[in-house]
Amino acid sequence: MMDRIEAMNAFVTAVDEGSLAAASRRLGRSAAAVTRAVAALERLVGTRLLYRTTRVVRLTEAGERYIASCRRILTDLQEAELLAAGDRSAPRGVLTITAPLFFGRLYVRRLVDDFLGAYPEVQARLLLLDRTVNLLDEGIDAAVRIGHLPDSSLIAVKTGQVRRVVCASPEYLRRHKLPRQPLDLASHDCIIFSAMTPTDRWTFAASRGSDSVRTVRVRHRLTVTEAEAAISSAVEGHGVTCVLSYQIERELKRGRLRLILEDLNPSRYRSTSFIRKRGFRPPKPALSSTSSPHA
Repeated sequence: MMDRIEAMNAFVTAVDEGSLAAASRRLGRSAAAVTRAVAALERLVGTRLLYRTTRVVRLTEAGERYIASCRRILTDLQEAELLAAGDRSAPRGVLTITAPLFFGRLYVRRLVDDFLGAYPEVQARLLLLDRTVNLLDEGIDAAVRIGHLPDSSLIAVKTGQVRRVVCASPEYLRRHKLPRQPLDLASHDCIIFSAMTPTDRWTFAASRGSDSVRTVRVRHRLTVTEAEAAISSAVEGHGVTCVLSYQIERELKRGRLRLILEDLNPSRYRSTSFIRKRGFRPPKPALSSTSSPHA
């Protein structure tokens, strides 16, 4: 069993490092030993897990399925060792975290850097992805998510809230009549951030202070898949966009963007949550003690 665990560790490390040579340096073993360990693991499972070249390795389809299980097993083993050692042992091992791309760049990356500075025996993998990943299937320890958490097998701690906002640059608003109601957007150039508003229909409060909503069709001139592109286009005066409040905080402070139809934005807020698997015990001070934006 120990040989199999060591082989799993070699396999996961080779994938994380991108090559067998880099994995050998990380593990303090010879490249030949790492190669033998991976080959032995492939014999045990009865299928090829890696495509190998002299410089890089790449997962096969079977390897993509198998690596998530390996990560879970190795993580569970690390947790068991930490629990057995109790407070006498300093935190160590690999911590895998995921967060939305934009949010992760602004907030989570800095916090992970601080965390690693406090715990020199910990290594971290920060996956910045604009998709919801399955923590259990993909071997991820913790996540920051914006929105509803449907999976009851996870533990969530609410850390903040954000809201959807509509904005444009002062330059654009000087050239176009200020929208006074959502229907006015039909005559404006709108920039759609597809992850936020996947169609040309935007949702607003039915009236000021109302909890009910109505949907209006906007005239979209540009559709982008990434928030920063939508914001940059709006800052340069190309149109009106709809994003989350934290994403334009800096531009609002600098006067590069201006909120519009603010009192008609839906009153529903999206929470930001620190989510972890049951059984994952972050050391204190934990990442879950971090602050998230409120808007």
